Amino acid sequence: MHLLNLGILAHVDAGKTSLTERLLHSAGVIDEIGSVDAGSTRTDTLALERRRGITIKSAVVSFTVDDVTVNLIDTPGHPDFIAEVERVLGVLDGAVLVVSAVEGVQAQTRVLMRTLKRLRIPTLVFVNKTDRRGARYDGVLRAIAERLTPAVVPMGTVGALGTRQARFLPGVGSYDVLADHDDDLLAACVEGRVPEELLHAALVAQTRQVLVHPVYFGSAATGAGVPELVAGIGELLPAADGDPEGPVSATVFKVDRGPAGEKIAYARLFSGILRTRDRVPFGEPRAVQGAAVQRPTQQRRAHTARAEGRVTAISVFDSGTDVRQDAVPAGRIAKLWGLSGIRIGDALGEPRTAHDHFFAPPSLETVVVPAPGTDSRSLHLALTQLAEQDPLIALRQDEVRQETSVSLYGEVQKEVIQATLAEEFGFDVSFRETTPLCIERPAGTGAAVELNKKDANPFLATVGLRVDPAPVGSGVSFRLEVELGAMPYAFFKAVEDTVHESLGQGLYGWQVTDCTVTMTHCGYSPRQSHAHQGFNKSMSSTGADFRGVTPLVLVQALRRAGTLVHEPVHRFRVEAPADTLGTLLPALAALRAVPETTETRGERAGVEGAVPAARLHELEQRLPSLTRGEGELESAFDHYARITHGIVPIRPATTRKS
Repeated sequence: MHLLNLGILAHVDAGKTSLTERLLHSAGVIDEIGSVDAGSTRTDTLALERRRGITIKSAVVSFTVDDVTVNLIDTPGHPDFIAEVERVLGVLDGAVLVVSAVEGVQAQTRVLMRTLKRLRIPTLVFVNKTDRRGARYDGVLRAIAERLTPAVVPMGTVGALGTRQARFLPGVGSYDVLADHDDDLLAACVEGRVPEELLHAALVAQTRQVLVHPVYFGSAATGAGVPELVAGIGELLPAADGDPEGPVSATVFKVDRGPAGEKIAYARLFSGILRTRDRVPFGEPRAVQGAAVQRPTQQRRAHTARAEGRVTAISVFDSGTDVRQDAVPAGRIAKLWGLSGIRIGDALGEPRTAHDHFFAPPSLETVVVPAPGTDSRSLHLALTQLAEQDPLIALRQDEVRQETSVSLYGEVQKEVIQATLAEEFGFDVSFRETTPLCIERPAGTGAAVELNKKDANPFLATVGLRVDPAPVGSGVSFRLEVELGAMPYAFFKAVEDTVHESLGQGLYGWQVTDCTVTMTHCGYSPRQSHAHQGFNKSMSSTGADFRGVTPLVLVQALRRAGTLVHEPVHRFRVEAPADTLGTLLPALAALRAVPETTETRGERAGVEGAVPAARLHELEQRLPSLTRGEGELESAFDHYARITHGIVPIRPATTRKS
């Protein structure tokens, strides 16, 4: 028996969770199929998910297909929760992308397929809702080929389409795509004889190599097409790999809390065997940025030290539930207890190669407004727990104004945070208006220095810093123009860490990025003590001196360099009736959207361009009235653009970044 870690992905309301229920029922895991509308599904366990009828948190459930044990991960479909999807993608062996036969290829469907192809995750497409009025076969298949991937292999046709009697009629109808990648199959096609075994072998190999995407049609509501999809999952998608004899290596993709508040880590094991009572290192050592520092061996080891914890309990997923085990082998997904400091994205044991984010970070922000009488400490603790479960809900604490800001993907996410705080923690909160999350980039070069025991420097430390612009997207790098042996390494480390922390708020209060910070001067007062006396702190430099003076020097250097504020900009595509362009285009201009291409195909038109994130929500709200309810909007973060109009937004500075 082999393992398969399978993700179910879709645009919201395509029927992803309903398909999960049907798969569990067909495998005999559940006796009765749950309903999203009734809030009785197996994977939507949160009260808020059941009430709203949407998936917010990923959930894992297991079932068996012949000799394949499938760990199925149900993921959110709404774009506001794309971060939850991102964390799951890194642990998958294969995926099923669900498309509605009525609505067809939607905005989020395209985003997901692009990412699945980029990560080379073998994917089957399931076209759901063939029993619904308005369901289409040819139109949806054509849209999949045009908007998702041309390498589609229809696995059959549909009879009685658009009725409750709709049924899937299996049979691969086209060999062309498969023959493009298989010379033997191409020769057989030319000769007019295609052996079934040759066709099946090509289909299996090319699906696993992400050269083709088989497409099934059916209905999660009636079960039509689901047996064929289940067979495809077992035959076409690759088994989980991993060396049980190798060192322990796993990735944490979800963190939950148990009834007593204990942390529970969901992890995919890629190598080795993890047992209860094992002590395991976790977390990722932060790499040194730039070509700066070659450290002595002992200092380098200290820098890369990772947290360590003891696994106190393990559960693995089996037949629709999770069961306690003494060990978990490579390839499996497990729930782990005992790792109190664990965070989403942490590596357990041997770190795997770090990946870039698959999706863009949040581009919006709002301030939490607690009801009168709310205990601010308890509220901050609750928000911190939410941030543990979703690290992209970055918290920013303003100690002066006693305010907490959270970053967001959209308005639905804000509503979910509000409801979660009320239902799980008992806090009544509201939010201020959502604003774009801007950044600052240096306008030029600036340098500053504070000398030890000179002028008004209150710290026993010399620090000189130069700030230079760096290429867009390069982030922040820290470099040295002084000798590493000029002072203890701990002082260099204090400066580097403080630089990164201080760049969290620039001259206008926004995070500063795309710059190189170079340390140009350093100096310290050596340890002072007298015979039979202790360490004299007032005459000796400490790390606190360097952490204290660095922000002062950095702000001076930034002021001399100057910074420019940039706002987040999204790429957008609007598809609408062609006769609404006369109304749509002026409205886009009023929202500061810049249409770059416009194309008309029959009665439909497509407009692509860029729009500030600050105006995207308004565009979403206005689109139905501008297009008679027939417009479709697809958007994704694209870049940051310098603000050249109006008043430059200022973000209130804080005394501490949470």
